[in-house]
Amino acid sequence: MASMLLTSLRSSPLTSVQAAQFAARSLSTSVHLQAQAKSKKTLAKPGVKNIVLVDGVRTPFLLSGTTYADLMPHDLARAALQGLLNRTGLPNDAVDYIVYGTVIQEVKTSNVAREAALGAGFSDKTPAHTVTMACISSNQAMTTAFGLIAAGQCDAVVAGGVEFMSDVPIRHSRKMRKTMLSLNKAKTLGARLSLLGSIRLAHLSPELPAVAEFSTAETMGHSADRLAAAFGVSRLEQDEFALRSHMLAKKAQDSGLLSDIINFKVPGRDIVSKDNGIRPATMEQMAKLKPAFIKPHGTVTAANSSFLTDGASAVLIMSEEKALAMGYKPKAYLRDFVYVSQDPKDQLLLGPTYATPKVLEKSGLTLNDIDVFEFHEAFAGQIMANLKAMESDWFAQTYMGRKTKVGAPPMEKFNSWGGSLSLGHPFAATGCRLVTTVAHRLQKEGGQYGLVAACAAGGQGHAMVIEAYPQ
Repeated sequence: MASMLLTSLRSSPLTSVQAAQFAARSLSTSVHLQAQAKSKKTLAKPGVKNIVLVDGVRTPFLLSGTTYADLMPHDLARAALQGLLNRTGLPNDAVDYIVYGTVIQEVKTSNVAREAALGAGFSDKTPAHTVTMACISSNQAMTTAFGLIAAGQCDAVVAGGVEFMSDVPIRHSRKMRKTMLSLNKAKTLGARLSLLGSIRLAHLSPELPAVAEFSTAETMGHSADRLAAAFGVSRLEQDEFALRSHMLAKKAQDSGLLSDIINFKVPGRDIVSKDNGIRPATMEQMAKLKPAFIKPHGTVTAANSSFLTDGASAVLIMSEEKALAMGYKPKAYLRDFVYVSQDPKDQLLLGPTYATPKVLEKSGLTLNDIDVFEFHEAFAGQIMANLKAMESDWFAQTYMGRKTKVGAPPMEKFNSWGGSLSLGHPFAATGCRLVTTVAHRLQKEGGQYGLVAACAAGGQGHAMVIEAYPQ
């Protein structure tokens, strides 16, 4: 597919220069832009239960290996859950269920949802389970909560996600693991000595985890580099978009807009109150970095990629009836959502392109109806490739079975408080950040509809429509 795309999309409606202009132009757009709701209709359906986002919080997202380095994943998850309880004043026994996402699992707390919930002070009578779906794990947690409430099984569910990249499981080699298991079963000294004698130096080599596709053995960064090349996304475009993300995140941080962040007292350390990966650089500084994955001619670098991040998030989701009965003023309605999947080799990171039109059609909206867009920024090249795919009739006809292009979101409505490139990307925690940010932006900007979209490992993706709650 790559060679076909490279040839065909060079003549697509959205050129590299136009995409770069989009990114540059949005830098001058105020984050306080007042979005104009295109329609006053609501997506509420007669006889269908309204499901609302009451509130959402997250720990500060920190570069891995920094202040959180000596913690464990459930410490961060517990902090997010406690922060949600504190912010909402929710009685700890008022939650019917807890669903939490994680990607790289700590073996000591395999059901991190349960361990974190108990540590946070939730009732031990509240069931909890953990889900994993790569970068859309907390998206899955939220839609699982949605389903439980829609089905009438629950009225109040907490969803969230945690990722801790400062300490990931490192295994012995398979041969060493087999030997150790056999040693445990050996009944005689001779058998044990024989097994010990079979150990070779090579057996001691550890197996390191990698952010790579099992089915293709290709790292996500390598896939992003190929995708950028296939869509003709230049290094300049990627660096410009990454700079945009950092500048907008810095502006949002300084303006106090990132209000979902809770203060977290790290044991033995200071109180952490803000993300530490927001670092606007200059184009000249970014241009000096070498390719990170495809060397020497790749375009994906450390500066235009999301970084390894530690962090956790949590949201309170309720039926509207229950929320109002408990005295809450919800932030937003959670409306329609979809999951998509495609070829993990050539279309690994194109989830937003496939999911966006499906969720719009499901909800009866058009791209013009959306006032706020929040897309997950795995790589700047991934975002720009999706924008080009969405603006290509050829791609829509060839790969999506559509007659015309999807259309790209206007940049003045797009990730205007920064994104994963600057705020950080704790894999399983990002989805809740996206949804909470949409709710806050709709309130701040006066819009009615928001759209979240994200790609994920395995060639999967997710999109959801959020509707502002009446002020």
